[in-house]
Amino acid sequence: MAMRRLYCRLLQPIALWCLLGAGAAQAASGPSSACTRPSGQVERQICADPALVARDRRLAQVYQAALAQARGAPARRLMADQRGWVKGRNDCWKADGQATWITASWTVDTVAACIDAQYRLRTSELQAVWRLEPPVTTRYICQNQPANEVVVNLFATDPPTLRLERGDRTATLWRVGDEAGGHYEGQNVDMVLQTGALRLSWLDVGTGKTEVIDCRTR
Repeated sequence: MAMRRLYCRLLQPIALWCLLGAGAAQAASGPSSACTRPSGQVERQICADPALVARDRRLAQVYQAALAQARGAPARRLMADQRGWVKGRNDCWKADGQATWITASWTVDTVAACIDAQYRLRTSELQAVWRLEPPVTTRYICQNQPANEVVVNLFATDPPTLRLERGDRTATLWRVGDEAGGHYEGQNVDMVLQTGALRLSWLDVGTGKTEVIDCRTR
């Protein structure tokens, strides 16, 4: 298969714990949310690792910024997603000595590496979806058909993230590998981005077919 239909459960859309009443400053400098009452191997490992505690605080800060923009149904969906992400993050105990897929080509085999990757992906996803960082936007014509357009919004996050728009479809992708390779992966979608051009592979989960298109800048 050109790409994996599903990454591990850890890549599913995501969610936060209980900082809803805390301000961004408190989230950035106060106790880690995972360490308020740590339970389970993953939360205990986060609390014992200053680097992971910093990741947790940073995500809490970004989540608060996203939640401040959300109203009504989007806010409820964001909170539900964050709760789901915590459950996925806590599954990182399974990565102990076992290859765990983060994206289609990015794997880790330690609990710490899995936790770190999940924080990085969730934080950058929120920054991109809620435009908490300014994007660089480029429009592309695909298959030499002006009406067949792809819009790429690139965000300088860690890892670099892009939001892809094509018609009524959107996707979040993360860069894997170095900048020169220009390779981005998301759920059921893969893209190679080069100067003035891109190649996009997008799996239709309904049909099981992958569409591959070549595009150039307008």
